Amino acid sequence: MNEIIFLVEEDIEGGYNAKALGESIFTQGETVEELRANIRDAVGCHYDQASKPKMIRLHFVSEEVLAA
Repeated sequence: MNEIIFLVEEDIEGGYNAKALGESIFTQGETVEELRANIRDAVGCHYDQASKPKMIRLHFVSEEVLAA
């Protein structure tokens, strides 16, 4: 595997939540920097060194509501 993609969303209570697409990897962080560190740690725990993805892609999703 060359790449793993995480879907990142802001948490209603603050901070960020991340879920890997196609894998059972979930993590969170209060800041983007903390989230990045937690994602690297979670990926390192989920894979052994030989099968660990070479690239981690973060896809930030935001939602905006407009009044009609």
